[in-house]
Amino acid sequence: MMIPSIISTPKNLMLRLKPFSPLLAPLILAGTIAIGDVAFRSFLPHTQNTAIAAPPSASQEQIELIITSKGKTGSGDQLRRFFYGDLEPLGVQPGGAGMVVNLYSKKNDVTFSYCATYDVVVAVKGGRIAMFPANEVK
Repeated sequence: MMIPSIISTPKNLMLRLKPFSPLLAPLILAGTIAIGDVAFRSFLPHTQNTAIAAPPSASQEQIELIITSKGKTGSGDQLRRFFYGDLEPLGVQPGGAGMVVNLYSKKNDVTFSYCATYDVVVAVKGGRIAMFPANEVK
């Protein structure tokens, strides 16, 4: 009868772990990176994501700038920049190059008529206006 030796047990153990050895290095590397990232973020909180402040609301000067450039190329871009997140659609009506959208600014109590085909503002009026007169949105 043969007594199992202490040396034979590690060989058997190594044979059983051999198929897992290609997975150990990537797992150890991923764990090290994750722990390092958590430690880095906890010691440097200013590196975390911060919210970007919204642009200031449009002033009367910006509204007058859109009024002077209405019907010209680039006025639609000005409208989007000055009133980002402030415009709500009121309605659609014939005009411009087919249809125009009437957009209302709550903060400034102004309605704009916008032609998306040519990316231009075609009319501007104070107050909440669902439909502009047909001669103003040509």
